[in-house]
Amino acid sequence: MQNKNNKIVKVTAPGRLHLGFLDLHGGQGRLFGSLGVGLHDIYTRLEVRSAAELEITGPSSARAHKYAERMLAHLNIRKGLKMEISHAIPEHAGLGSGTQMALAVGTAISRFFGENLSSSDIARILDRGNRSGIGIGAFNTGGFIVDGGRSSETEVPPVISQLHFPDSWRFVLILDKKRQGVHGQEEKQAFGKLAKMDESISANLCRLLVMQVLPAIAEQNCDLFGSAITEVQARMGDYFKSIQSGMYTSTDVGEILTQLNKQGAKGIGQSSWGPTGFAIYSSETDAYHALKEIRSKWQSKTELELIMCRAKNEPAQVLMENEKYEGEAEMQDQAR
Repeated sequence: MQNKNNKIVKVTAPGRLHLGFLDLHGGQGRLFGSLGVGLHDIYTRLEVRSAAELEITGPSSARAHKYAERMLAHLNIRKGLKMEISHAIPEHAGLGSGTQMALAVGTAISRFFGENLSSSDIARILDRGNRSGIGIGAFNTGGFIVDGGRSSETEVPPVISQLHFPDSWRFVLILDKKRQGVHGQEEKQAFGKLAKMDESISANLCRLLVMQVLPAIAEQNCDLFGSAITEVQARMGDYFKSIQSGMYTSTDVGEILTQLNKQGAKGIGQSSWGPTGFAIYSSETDAYHALKEIRSKWQSKTELELIMCRAKNEPAQVLMENEKYEGEAEMQDQAR
Protein backbone atom coordinates (compact mmCIF):
# COMPACT_ATOMS: atom_id res chain seq x y z
CA MET A 1 0.00 0.00 0.00
CA GLN A 2 1.42 3.42 -0.98
CA ASN A 3 2.32 5.97 1.70
CA LYS A 4 -0.09 8.85 1.05
CA ASN A 5 2.29 11.48 2.46
CA ASN A 6 3.41 12.47 -1.02
CA LYS A 7 4.96 15.81 -0.15
CA ILE A 8 8.41 16.68 -1.55
CA VAL A 9 10.54 19.54 -0.19
CA LYS A 10 13.43 20.81 -2.30
CA VAL A 11 16.09 23.19 -0.97
CA THR A 12 18.95 24.92 -2.79
CA ALA A 13 21.32 26.70 -0.40
CA PRO A 14 23.97 29.12 -1.74
CA GLY A 15 27.66 29.01 -0.93
CA ARG A 16 29.35 32.14 0.32
CA LEU A 17 32.67 33.93 0.51
CA HIS A 18 33.76 34.94 4.00
CA LEU A 19 35.80 38.08 3.32
CA GLY A 20 37.16 38.72 6.79
CA PHE A 21 36.50 39.55 10.44
CA LEU A 22 36.16 43.06 11.84
CA ASP A 23 37.09 42.90 15.52
CA LEU A 24 39.27 40.21 17.08
CA HIS A 25 40.16 42.55 19.93
CA GLY A 26 36.79 42.60 21.69
CA GLY A 27 37.29 45.82 23.65
CA GLN A 28 33.80 47.06 22.79
CA GLY A 29 32.11 43.99 24.24
CA ARG A 30 31.71 42.08 20.99
CA LEU A 31 33.99 39.71 19.09
CA PHE A 32 34.34 38.75 15.45
CA GLY A 33 31.91 40.60 13.18
CA SER A 34 32.14 39.38 9.59
CA LEU A 35 31.67 40.51 6.03
CA GLY A 36 30.84 38.25 3.12
CA VAL A 37 28.77 37.64 0.03
CA GLY A 38 26.45 34.89 -1.20
CA LEU A 39 27.44 32.98 -4.35
CA HIS A 40 25.17 32.03 -7.23
CA ASP A 41 27.21 29.23 -8.79
CA ILE A 42 28.32 27.35 -5.64
CA TYR A 43 25.46 25.61 -3.85
CA THR A 44 24.02 22.63 -1.99
CA ARG A 45 20.82 21.10 -3.36
CA LEU A 46 18.70 18.36 -1.81
CA GLU A 47 15.15 17.06 -1.67
CA VAL A 48 13.19 15.20 0.99
CA ARG A 49 10.27 12.79 0.63
CA SER A 50 8.53 10.23 2.82
CA ALA A 51 10.18 6.88 3.63
CA ALA A 52 9.93 4.13 6.24
CA GLU A 53 13.37 4.95 7.71
CA LEU A 54 15.95 7.73 7.56
CA GLU A 55 17.81 7.28 4.27
CA ILE A 56 20.28 9.84 2.89
CA THR A 57 22.20 9.55 -0.37
CA GLY A 58 24.53 11.77 -2.37
CA PRO A 59 27.63 13.90 -1.70
CA SER A 60 28.34 14.90 1.92
CA SER A 61 25.67 12.43 3.06
CA ALA A 62 27.53 11.59 6.30
CA ARG A 63 27.43 15.23 7.40
CA ALA A 64 23.78 15.53 6.32
CA HIS A 65 22.88 12.38 8.27
CA LYS A 66 24.31 13.89 11.46
CA TYR A 67 22.27 17.07 11.02
CA ALA A 68 19.11 15.15 10.11
CA GLU A 69 19.32 12.93 13.19
CA ARG A 70 19.83 15.93 15.45
CA MET A 71 16.97 17.82 13.84
CA LEU A 72 14.54 14.92 14.09
CA ALA A 73 15.49 14.32 17.72
CA HIS A 74 14.96 17.98 18.59
CA LEU A 75 11.51 17.93 16.96
CA ASN A 76 10.73 14.60 18.62
CA ILE A 77 9.89 13.07 15.24
CA ARG A 78 10.30 9.32 14.84
CA LYS A 79 9.08 9.04 11.27
CA GLY A 80 11.44 8.21 8.43
CA LEU A 81 12.30 10.20 5.35
CA LYS A 82 14.41 9.89 2.24
CA MET A 83 16.86 12.67 1.47
CA GLU A 84 18.61 12.85 -1.90
CA ILE A 85 21.54 15.28 -2.20
CA SER A 86 22.22 16.08 -5.83
CA HIS A 87 24.90 18.70 -5.25
CA ALA A 88 27.02 19.76 -2.27
CA ILE A 89 29.43 22.63 -1.63
CA PRO A 90 32.99 21.24 -1.28
CA GLU A 91 33.72 20.53 2.37
CA HIS A 92 36.31 22.53 4.33
CA ALA A 93 37.11 24.74 1.35
CA GLY A 94 36.08 28.06 2.88
CA LEU A 95 32.78 28.25 1.00
CA GLY A 96 30.31 27.64 3.83
CA SER A 97 29.63 23.94 3.26
CA GLY A 98 28.79 23.09 6.87
CA THR A 99 26.36 25.90 7.57
CA GLN A 100 24.61 25.59 4.21
CA MET A 101 24.21 21.83 4.58
CA ALA A 102 22.85 22.29 8.10
CA LEU A 103 20.39 24.98 7.01
CA ALA A 104 19.32 23.00 3.92
CA VAL A 105 18.76 19.81 5.93
CA GLY A 106 17.09 21.61 8.83
CA THR A 107 14.83 23.67 6.58
CA ALA A 108 13.79 20.67 4.49
CA ILE A 109 12.89 18.61 7.57
CA SER A 110 11.16 21.54 9.27
CA ARG A 111 9.00 22.28 6.22
CA PHE A 112 8.36 18.60 5.50
CA PHE A 113 6.85 18.09 8.95
CA GLY A 114 5.08 21.46 9.04
CA GLU A 115 7.24 23.12 11.68
CA ASN A 116 8.43 26.16 9.64
CA LEU A 117 11.36 27.02 11.91
CA SER A 118 13.47 30.07 11.06
CA SER A 119 17.04 29.66 9.84
CA SER A 120 18.30 31.23 13.10
CA ASP A 121 16.36 28.61 15.08
CA ILE A 122 17.83 25.86 12.90
CA ALA A 123 21.34 27.27 13.30
CA ARG A 124 20.96 27.18 17.08
CA ILE A 125 19.62 23.62 17.04
CA LEU A 126 22.43 22.39 14.77
CA ASP A 127 25.20 24.44 16.41
CA ARG A 128 26.04 26.68 13.46
CA GLY A 129 26.83 30.40 13.41
CA ASN A 130 29.11 30.24 16.42
CA ARG A 131 31.47 32.91 15.11
CA SER A 132 29.92 34.22 11.88
CA GLY A 133 26.42 35.02 10.69
CA ILE A 134 27.44 35.33 7.03
CA GLY A 135 26.23 31.84 6.08
CA ILE A 136 22.85 32.43 7.69
CA GLY A 137 22.60 35.80 5.95
CA ALA A 138 23.48 34.23 2.60
CA PHE A 139 20.71 31.66 3.16
CA ASN A 140 18.13 34.27 4.21
CA THR A 141 18.74 37.10 1.77
CA GLY A 142 21.90 36.70 -0.31
CA GLY A 143 23.83 39.80 -1.36
CA PHE A 144 26.65 41.47 0.54
CA ILE A 145 26.25 40.83 4.26
CA VAL A 146 27.77 42.20 7.46
CA ASP A 147 27.10 40.61 10.85
CA GLY A 148 27.59 42.26 14.21
CA GLY A 149 29.65 39.57 15.90
CA ARG A 150 29.02 38.11 19.33
CA SER A 151 28.48 39.51 22.79
CA SER A 152 28.24 37.33 25.89
CA GLU A 153 24.47 37.10 25.30
CA THR A 154 24.48 36.43 21.54
CA GLU A 155 23.14 33.12 20.26
CA VAL A 156 23.54 33.71 16.51
CA PRO A 157 25.49 36.76 15.22
CA PRO A 158 22.91 39.26 13.88
CA VAL A 159 23.02 40.54 10.31
CA ILE A 160 23.36 44.34 10.60
CA SER A 161 23.77 45.27 6.93
CA GLN A 162 22.71 43.73 3.61
CA LEU A 163 23.31 45.31 0.22
CA HIS A 164 22.55 44.23 -3.33
CA PHE A 165 25.89 43.20 -4.80
CA PRO A 166 26.47 44.66 -8.30
CA ASP A 167 25.21 42.19 -10.88
CA SER A 168 28.03 42.82 -13.36
CA TRP A 169 30.89 42.11 -10.92
CA ARG A 170 32.46 38.67 -10.98
CA PHE A 171 34.70 36.48 -8.84
CA VAL A 172 37.33 34.08 -10.11
CA LEU A 173 37.65 31.30 -7.53
CA ILE A 174 40.71 29.07 -7.15
CA LEU A 175 40.03 25.80 -5.30
CA ASP A 176 42.82 23.46 -4.20
CA LYS A 177 41.26 20.00 -3.84
CA LYS A 178 44.35 18.60 -2.09
CA ARG A 179 44.13 21.01 0.81
CA GLN A 180 41.55 21.72 3.52
CA GLY A 181 41.02 24.77 5.66
CA VAL A 182 41.18 24.61 9.44
CA HIS A 183 37.89 23.28 10.83
CA GLY A 184 36.17 21.56 13.73
CA GLN A 185 38.12 21.12 16.95
CA GLU A 186 41.29 22.37 15.28
CA GLU A 187 39.54 25.66 14.53
CA LYS A 188 38.40 26.06 18.13
CA GLN A 189 41.95 25.43 19.33
CA ALA A 190 43.33 27.90 16.78
CA PHE A 191 41.22 30.77 18.12
CA GLY A 192 42.34 29.83 21.62
CA LYS A 193 46.01 30.15 20.63
CA LEU A 194 45.80 33.47 18.81
CA ALA A 195 46.79 36.64 20.63
CA LYS A 196 44.23 39.42 20.94
CA MET A 197 44.24 41.60 17.82
CA ASP A 198 45.71 45.05 18.30
CA GLU A 199 42.88 47.51 18.89
CA SER A 200 44.15 49.87 16.18
CA ILE A 201 43.87 47.08 13.58
CA SER A 202 40.28 46.33 14.60
CA ALA A 203 39.49 50.04 14.40
CA ASN A 204 41.02 50.25 10.93
CA LEU A 205 39.04 47.22 9.71
CA CYS A 206 35.77 48.75 10.90
CA ARG A 207 36.68 52.04 9.24
CA LEU A 208 37.50 50.27 5.98
CA LEU A 209 34.08 48.61 6.04
CA VAL A 210 32.04 51.74 6.77
CA MET A 211 34.00 54.28 4.75
CA GLN A 212 35.14 52.20 1.77
CA VAL A 213 33.59 48.75 1.33
CA LEU A 214 29.92 49.64 1.85
CA PRO A 215 30.03 52.95 -0.08
CA ALA A 216 31.88 51.22 -2.92
CA ILE A 217 29.05 48.69 -3.27
CA ALA A 218 26.39 51.40 -3.04
CA GLU A 219 28.13 53.44 -5.75
CA GLN A 220 29.20 50.36 -7.76
CA ASN A 221 32.85 51.36 -7.57
CA CYS A 222 34.69 48.07 -8.10
CA ASP A 223 38.14 49.66 -7.86
CA LEU A 224 37.46 51.00 -4.38
CA PHE A 225 35.73 47.81 -3.29
CA GLY A 226 38.58 45.61 -4.50
CA SER A 227 41.34 47.69 -2.92
CA ALA A 228 39.51 47.81 0.41
CA ILE A 229 38.87 44.05 0.44
CA THR A 230 42.54 43.43 -0.45
CA GLU A 231 43.57 45.51 2.57
CA VAL A 232 41.12 43.67 4.85
CA GLN A 233 42.52 40.39 3.54
CA ALA A 234 46.11 41.49 4.14
CA ARG A 235 45.23 42.13 7.77
CA MET A 236 43.50 38.76 8.04
CA GLY A 237 46.37 36.89 6.41
CA ASP A 238 48.92 38.48 8.72
CA TYR A 239 46.83 37.73 11.81
CA PHE A 240 46.18 34.08 10.95
CA LYS A 241 49.51 33.20 9.26
CA SER A 242 50.85 31.36 12.31
CA ILE A 243 47.91 28.93 12.10
CA GLN A 244 47.73 28.44 8.33
CA SER A 245 51.51 28.53 7.71
CA GLY A 246 51.49 31.74 5.71
CA MET A 247 49.19 34.32 4.20
CA TYR A 248 47.32 31.58 2.33
CA THR A 249 46.48 27.99 3.22
CA SER A 250 47.51 26.81 -0.27
CA THR A 251 50.84 27.97 -1.73
CA ASP A 252 49.55 27.41 -5.27
CA VAL A 253 46.44 29.50 -4.61
CA GLY A 254 48.65 32.25 -3.20
CA GLU A 255 50.86 32.25 -6.30
CA ILE A 256 47.88 32.46 -8.64
CA LEU A 257 46.33 35.30 -6.64
CA THR A 258 49.61 37.22 -6.76
CA GLN A 259 49.69 36.81 -10.53
CA LEU A 260 46.05 37.85 -10.94
CA ASN A 261 46.67 40.91 -8.79
CA LYS A 262 49.58 41.98 -10.99
CA GLN A 263 47.49 41.42 -14.11
CA GLY A 264 44.65 43.71 -13.12
CA ALA A 265 42.32 42.03 -10.63
CA LYS A 266 40.47 44.65 -8.62
CA GLY A 267 41.03 42.72 -5.39
CA ILE A 268 42.24 39.37 -4.07
CA GLY A 269 41.96 37.26 -0.95
CA GLN A 270 41.15 33.95 0.69
CA SER A 271 37.68 32.96 1.87
CA SER A 272 37.68 32.05 5.56
CA TRP A 273 40.46 29.50 6.30
CA GLY A 274 40.69 28.64 2.61
CA PRO A 275 42.11 27.01 0.71
CA THR A 276 39.76 28.74 -1.75
CA GLY A 277 41.08 32.05 -3.02
CA PHE A 278 39.20 34.72 -4.94
CA ALA A 279 39.93 37.57 -7.34
CA ILE A 280 37.45 40.37 -8.01
CA TYR A 281 36.57 41.78 -11.45
CA SER A 282 34.21 44.51 -12.60
CA SER A 283 32.90 42.55 -15.59
CA GLU A 284 32.37 39.05 -16.89
CA THR A 285 34.65 39.78 -19.84
CA ASP A 286 37.60 40.74 -17.64
CA ALA A 287 37.04 37.73 -15.38
CA TYR A 288 36.80 35.39 -18.37
CA HIS A 289 40.10 36.56 -19.87
CA ALA A 290 41.86 36.21 -16.51
CA LEU A 291 40.39 32.75 -16.02
CA LYS A 292 41.41 31.61 -19.50
CA GLU A 293 45.02 32.73 -19.02
CA ILE A 294 45.37 31.12 -15.59
CA ARG A 295 43.83 27.86 -16.78
CA SER A 296 46.35 27.70 -19.60
CA LYS A 297 49.34 28.38 -17.37
CA TRP A 298 48.31 26.04 -14.52
CA GLN A 299 46.70 23.20 -16.52
CA SER A 300 49.23 20.66 -15.21
CA LYS A 301 47.98 21.22 -11.65
CA THR A 302 44.97 18.93 -11.83
CA GLU A 303 44.17 19.42 -8.15
CA LEU A 304 43.29 23.04 -8.84
CA GLU A 305 39.79 24.01 -9.94
CA LEU A 306 39.17 27.46 -11.42
CA ILE A 307 35.64 28.85 -11.50
CA MET A 308 34.08 32.14 -12.54
CA CYS A 309 30.98 33.02 -10.55
CA ARG A 310 28.70 35.88 -9.61
CA ALA A 311 27.10 36.95 -6.40
CA LYS A 312 23.66 35.68 -5.44
CA ASN A 313 21.30 38.46 -4.42
CA GLU A 314 18.40 36.16 -3.57
CA PRO A 315 17.72 33.86 -0.61
CA ALA A 316 17.96 30.09 -0.65
CA GLN A 317 15.26 28.42 -2.74
CA VAL A 318 12.73 26.30 -0.87
CA LEU A 319 10.07 24.51 -2.93
CA MET A 320 7.22 22.25 -1.82
CA GLU A 321 5.62 19.88 -4.31
CA ASN A 322 3.35 16.85 -4.35
CA GLU A 323 4.83 13.67 -5.75
CA LYS A 324 2.69 11.77 -8.24
CA TYR A 325 2.75 8.05 -7.60
CA GLU A 326 2.70 5.67 -10.53
CA GLY A 327 -0.98 4.84 -10.23
CA GLU A 328 -1.99 8.47 -9.81
CA ALA A 329 0.06 9.56 -12.80
CA GLU A 330 -1.56 6.83 -14.95
CA MET A 331 -5.07 7.93 -13.92
CA GLN A 332 -4.26 11.55 -14.80
CA ASP A 333 -2.93 10.51 -18.23
CA GLN A 334 -6.13 8.56 -18.92
CA ALA A 335 -8.25 11.54 -17.94
CA ARG A 336 -6.57 13.84 -20.45
